Amino acid sequence: MYNIKTLNTISELGTDYLTERNCNVGRAVENPDAMLIRSADIHDYEFNSELLCIARAGAGTNNIPIEKCSEQGIAVFNTPGANAEAVKELIICELIMASRDVLGSIDWTRTLSEEGDKIPDIVEKGKSAFIGPEIHGKVLGVIGLGAVGALVANAAHDLGMTVYGYDPFLSVDAAWRLRSEIIHAKDVGEIFANSDYISINVPHTEKTHHMLNEEAFNAMKVGVRIVNESRAEVVDDDAMVQALDTGKVSKYVTDFPNEKILRAPNVIALPHIGACTPESEEKCAVMAAKEIYDYLKNGNIKNSVNYPDAYLERAGACRICVIHRNVPNMINSFLDLVSEKNLNVEHMLNKAVGGYAYTIVDLDATVNGDVIDRIKNNKDVLKVRLLTE
Repeated sequence: MYNIKTLNTISELGTDYLTERNCNVGRAVENPDAMLIRSADIHDYEFNSELLCIARAGAGTNNIPIEKCSEQGIAVFNTPGANAEAVKELIICELIMASRDVLGSIDWTRTLSEEGDKIPDIVEKGKSAFIGPEIHGKVLGVIGLGAVGALVANAAHDLGMTVYGYDPFLSVDAAWRLRSEIIHAKDVGEIFANSDYISINVPHTEKTHHMLNEEAFNAMKVGVRIVNESRAEVVDDDAMVQALDTGKVSKYVTDFPNEKILRAPNVIALPHIGACTPESEEKCAVMAAKEIYDYLKNGNIKNSVNYPDAYLERAGACRICVIHRNVPNMINSFLDLVSEKNLNVEHMLNKAVGGYAYTIVDLDATVNGDVIDRIKNNKDVLKVRLLTE
């Protein structure tokens, strides 16, 4: 039985997937093998020594101390693409709201409730105050062409927009998802120079921190309209406020409100609802649950943000899984210990990303604790598991 602790309300489709596989799941679970969370901030959380992985039912992992987890041999998973449809739909809505004063017109119309039969005439005379341009025929720049960005680019094209897309890490799979008509920008400057609208769809990292700064705004067209379903920190708030004050940015729609942005003109701020649909929460929870279970039971890694993805069909009598630093001679050191016991390797996989690596070794017979202990004693080994079922 695996113990899995939750720190948020998780869709029952996800928790049921785990309980149906004899896992103990809930907030009260102690000494967990895994944690299943959504938005809970666990930077100050003290991880127990038994903890093997953390799955975030969502794409962003800013609420998780990634470096700390990596150094403690804790795999961190997210669920890319599971909420993509929900976020795409809201971005399309935000593009409309950035163009036409939908919110202002609704608020104004509500004030007319006591005007009786004069309402139709007042509406006809007052509606011009809320006029705004169509998005059809305009240019949209999509920064980030992952699961969400690709869907936004395609949907905007279908709505009659000319779409430029920029992503320095565009994968082959992502490229196949894009309509052939999407214009691949060579750099982000091409997005800034051509776009009437900009949609930001990148994760917040050191490289994307304040990607939209004063220099970026200076490179944009006057009156550009910006939608941010990425993260607040991707935009320099001070530079954004200045751009809004001068009219360089005519409208800023963000899902990440704060005091500074809420006080700025021409801002539409939403309460971080991009992925808040029942369908999205269900898909994220199920994906996260599957990632946890496959890792706990089989040692397979999928959608990890700190370790390499690694999948290997089970073979032999037992499996050794080792998280270690990406340094020379590690694999040989593991195999030397195995060969001392006259065991055959049925299957093996080694993958690396950055400074970390992951090795899976399937053996034809079960090893004893001595081999595992000797692997653990290697100073560059962070976590070792022996799987026998």
